[in-house]
Amino acid sequence: MMFRTAELGQSVPKAEFKQKEPVLRRELLEAQQRLLKLKNRPVIVVFAGVNGAGKGETVNLLNEWMDPRWLITRAYDKPSDEEMERPEYWRFWRDLPAKGKIGLFLSSWYSRPVLDRVHNRIDEGEFNKLLEKIINFEKALTDDGALILKFWMHLSKKGQKKRFKDLEKDELTRWRVDEVDWDNWRLYEQFEEAAERVIMRTSTGTAPWCIVEGADQYFRSLTVGTIIRDEINKHLDKLEASTVTEDEVPANITTDHDSDSETLTQLKGSTVLDVMDMTLSLTKTEYKQQLQTYQARLNQLQRTALKKKLSTILVFEGPDAAGKGGAIRRVTAALDARHVQVLPIAAPTDEEQAHHYLWRFWRHLSRAGRMTIFDRSWYGRVLVERIEGFASEEEWRRAYAEINEFEEMLTDSGIVLMKFWVHITKEEQLDRFKQRELIPHKQWKLTDEDWRNREKWEDYEQAINDIIERTSTRIAPWTLIEGNDKKHARIKVIKTLCDRMEDALKDET
Repeated sequence: MMFRTAELGQSVPKAEFKQKEPVLRRELLEAQQRLLKLKNRPVIVVFAGVNGAGKGETVNLLNEWMDPRWLITRAYDKPSDEEMERPEYWRFWRDLPAKGKIGLFLSSWYSRPVLDRVHNRIDEGEFNKLLEKIINFEKALTDDGALILKFWMHLSKKGQKKRFKDLEKDELTRWRVDEVDWDNWRLYEQFEEAAERVIMRTSTGTAPWCIVEGADQYFRSLTVGTIIRDEINKHLDKLEASTVTEDEVPANITTDHDSDSETLTQLKGSTVLDVMDMTLSLTKTEYKQQLQTYQARLNQLQRTALKKKLSTILVFEGPDAAGKGGAIRRVTAALDARHVQVLPIAAPTDEEQAHHYLWRFWRHLSRAGRMTIFDRSWYGRVLVERIEGFASEEEWRRAYAEINEFEEMLTDSGIVLMKFWVHITKEEQLDRFKQRELIPHKQWKLTDEDWRNREKWEDYEQAINDIIERTSTRIAPWTLIEGNDKKHARIKVIKTLCDRMEDALKDET
């Protein structure tokens, strides 16, 4: 059994602890300041394990040893009503530390899978699926540069019983033990079996588990503190050693990255956008009639969705001047503004840049029954950031899988997710740019950046072709909107939205 090494009765004399504590504390502060000064990586520390093994005491001690201004400590209980109305991982993404900070997490994303498995609320297959989600979540964070340290604090069954008894004897600590703790103690073997599976499956090279014997407070404190100090320093040493400026790279060396980019350029050809019928249009009379019909239908569907707590997320992407804003306004005109939010996504703020690129989208997810509309979205990572070089090739290539995982979490929680690519031809875009130049109240919409983006039209077409190929899934398909005629585009968006919401509401009954 893997926990035998954590049942050896290891301890540290108090005198030795008092001697080592000041040194370790100073070195932890130095590592923390080094991390804060660089501000390019977050550290995520997860505490899990046996109740009574010292998880809370260790977290409290770390807050005492280090500067708490740059620590984020989060402990999770049963989800609140607000949390229950959002995807499960919303509260974890919301609380992730920014670059340069350290997050300490208690009862985190590991709690529900273990408890559900022990109490037979899920079978082995579902347990493995939940563990796979954890692996993907942590991989997305470590791929983005985060250092993840995970501590499994362990006690033997006999040691846990003694710990509970000791806590109950003291009036000041009696409250920390309740009947649920004793019920779980009676299921100790089941918890141990589930824990072994968790550690075996989720202890990866980039997010390993450290099993710590928790019986002796001095031993566990020095062990955890030493590991955190050493791993932060090793992580930063490796980062600094791998940082090579462009001037240090010989000009005559061709990297694999360059070869890949050349291959992509050579393979450019027809895209899914080339087969769209851009002549589709509606007359003014047809447009007015259909707009009235579908907006009335959408209004009714929104009220029903609110009652049934069915959330909807709309994603709008497309070339500049494609008509995304006009389509969004026709959607919102049919809705109760109290239950819809439109989020125009621009360049990330300093706070957003200090987190994983998906963080800012997770934090904006609405409560159940609401509609959230993203005017540009997380696809910026594989569109503008790819084309303009704001994301490395490694970053945007792995983003497809990260986006699919993100969208699967949304739809698994019951959210209706719809993605619209509103397309226009290059000639139509030029006409609209010229019109904007002539209309005073629209001139602000046209910027130098719009003209620069136009010069990379073919690159953007190839990028959206790749997006549809890799992220138009059964659970979150893309809808291509022929946008040369604004009337046709707006009606197709609203009609498609109504159809999808209607199907989802039928499934709810």
